[in-house]
Amino acid sequence: MAKTEVLARSHPLDGDTQADARGDDAAATGSLQRVLVKLSGEGLMGRQGYGLDLDTVQRVAEELKEVHQTGVQLCVVIGGGNIFRGLAQAAQGMDRTSADYMGMLATVMNALALQNFLEKVGVPTRVQSAIPMATVCEPYVRRRAVRHMEKGRVVIFAAGTGNPFFTTDTAAALRAVEMNCDALLKATQVDGVYDADPKTNPDAKRYETLSYDAVLRQDLRVMDTSAIALARENGIPILVFSLGEAGALGSILRGTGRYTIIREET
Repeated sequence: MAKTEVLARSHPLDGDTQADARGDDAAATGSLQRVLVKLSGEGLMGRQGYGLDLDTVQRVAEELKEVHQTGVQLCVVIGGGNIFRGLAQAAQGMDRTSADYMGMLATVMNALALQNFLEKVGVPTRVQSAIPMATVCEPYVRRRAVRHMEKGRVVIFAAGTGNPFFTTDTAAALRAVEMNCDALLKATQVDGVYDADPKTNPDAKRYETLSYDAVLRQDLRVMDTSAIALARENGIPILVFSLGEAGALGSILRGTGRYTIIREET
């Protein structure tokens, strides 16, 4: 699936500034045919310290529905850090492989919750897991996932890559490449990429655009290095935005939102 001419001409991915690229909403939204949204597990906690905040999941589902109604094909990768973080537990003495598999199972729980809320608002959804568990969801099959999206269904990819030692960021980049997505949209707790944590450093500098190499060179850690490298090798632009801003996802796809674009140097 090739990127459309509109994408190359009018969307911020063409290299223009965000402000210059703002124009007709419908045209800008139509410039992206298929996107992958990466949601962190922590982003679904709301103000809780653990688990799922159902109001937050409901809001995310409604925002995904808004985008789905424009005709953009959607797939989603969800983390599991709100329930279990494998690396953190491994640091406390648990076997890393076992801890990572437990983290993968946590992502399945999050995926099923999001599926439930999406279907409640009328969006047909399928969950595909990299770890087969036929009782609760489909196994990951690339061609089937593509077909689901072509039929207007949102596909949620769960269980990461199905392998320990790989993060859900890497899974998101991998699935974006496999699905031939036009862009990877990474939802975070802040409105873009900064050179320091803006929550603790008021002087942190925010970037409008970054190259893949700059992210790796400056060790900005917006995503892990394998995810950035995979996106770079396959020309998948990454848009980093805040999940906490209501309506942010739709704004991003219209080219009117606040975000940082990571792409090849122009």
